[in-house]
Amino acid sequence: MLKLSCNVTNNLHTFSFFSDSSLFIPVNRRTIAVSSSQLRKPALDPLRAVISADQGSISPVNSCTPADRLRAGRLMEDGYSYKEKFIVRSYEVGINKTATVETIANLLQEVACNHVQKCGFSTDGFATTLTMRKLHLIWVTARMHIEIYKYPAWYFLFLGHFWRSEFVNLKAYSYLVNRSDVVEIETWCQSEGRIGTRRDWILRDSATNEVIGRATSKWVMMNQDTRRLQRVTDEVRDEYLVFCPREPRLAFPEENNSSLKKIPKLEDPAQYSMLELKPRRADLDMNQHVNNVTYIGWVLESIPQEIIDTHELQVITLDYRRECQQDDIVDSLTTSEIPDDPISKFTGTNGSAMSSIQGHNESQFLHMLRLSENGQEINRGRTQWRKKSSR
Repeated sequence: MLKLSCNVTNNLHTFSFFSDSSLFIPVNRRTIAVSSSQLRKPALDPLRAVISADQGSISPVNSCTPADRLRAGRLMEDGYSYKEKFIVRSYEVGINKTATVETIANLLQEVACNHVQKCGFSTDGFATTLTMRKLHLIWVTARMHIEIYKYPAWYFLFLGHFWRSEFVNLKAYSYLVNRSDVVEIETWCQSEGRIGTRRDWILRDSATNEVIGRATSKWVMMNQDTRRLQRVTDEVRDEYLVFCPREPRLAFPEENNSSLKKIPKLEDPAQYSMLELKPRRADLDMNQHVNNVTYIGWVLESIPQEIIDTHELQVITLDYRRECQQDDIVDSLTTSEIPDDPISKFTGTNGSAMSSIQGHNESQFLHMLRLSENGQEINRGRTQWRKKSSR
């Protein structure tokens, strides 16, 4: 439901889914600006309850762990949604010095995981309830839809040269300041009918509060032993609904928005292809299956180079239809598609339904990932691309 885990099986083919007084502390994932006064303050986040997987007892979550002090994340006042800030790092950007879509997807996964840990929803890291763990049930991704209106960037600001005496020589040094963008991501989860649940995200530029992206995902339950999908029971639903907003809240509230569109199957022969892609060991997740962010990279491998050179990805939708193992060999197929309507640009700053038409300088493609051995479909997708613009 909340944390990206493995991907859904072929049973799913019918489902759509950032003063001098500041101290900079380096952390594994990001650098966080923390004032010295903040370091002395106790955590103000409300305590939530966590259910022990072994005894089924309820105990308060310790909100003052070292990770909590350093992580730039917090539960919101309503106790349901969670926000966290991330600085763009040099190894997370591509040739344009902007974050890649894989980076964006990994940040969505990270903030989702931190959300369930912060609210005390789950003790296993996989966002499963007590009942789910007893029955060996897990959440699997059914659909992921990401829209990016402005890519966060990693860059240095050049402030000029200064001279420094070193013994008898004067040497010139450049004065650079890292001014990488800081992204604030808000996330929450909620029920999605009888077959699963959903998680939404809103991405904002931390400096301006401008919405720079949105995302939504749908999840279903799968039995970890049989690999079969299973209906969400009332008992499981009651366990996680206490952590969901009382009223439905959607990242994409617009009627007939692109996150709802069905993706037709791409038929052979495809216009573009990249064949025999093999998962690396680093592509496996904690469930020993290919992580769903890897699928994004595979899909983009068959995009024609002229599109990569002149356009940037704005929308990607993926339907996960079958699990992929380490020994599988995968073909990536792509064919161009005529857009039904122009891509819209989200301009609201509070999650409201505001959009403006961006124009007609876009390209759209259908995608399919399949097993090389027998042609079985693993994943189908759609991408929409806009002309690159200078920052």
